[in-house]
Amino acid sequence: MAGGVVMRIHRVRAEFVVAACDVELLGRELPVGEHGRTVKVSGAFYGEREVSVEELLWALERATVANLLGARVLKIASDAGHLGAGATTDLGGVPHAEIFAMPG
Repeated sequence: MAGGVVMRIHRVRAEFVVAACDVELLGRELPVGEHGRTVKVSGAFYGEREVSVEELLWALERATVANLLGARVLKIASDAGHLGAGATTDLGGVPHAEIFAMPG
């Protein structure tokens, strides 16, 4: 069952990068900074296939880097303990978080 989230896994050298966003954000242009700049929420980066909550959590458990966009995906990550208090920012009016796993 899909959870209203799209996800893509990128493997870059030793990194396991998870990009996920709320499905309705795909294709939107979000304003960033000043001077009318925008960033497009692209399926090429975030994926186009809806995934289940379980698939997203499986990927987040293995991620060395995660880029998460949207209230739904951030709630899933937060409820699973992947985001601490104050770990989110705002990207063009949309909740956003980046997670970096530090080797320990």
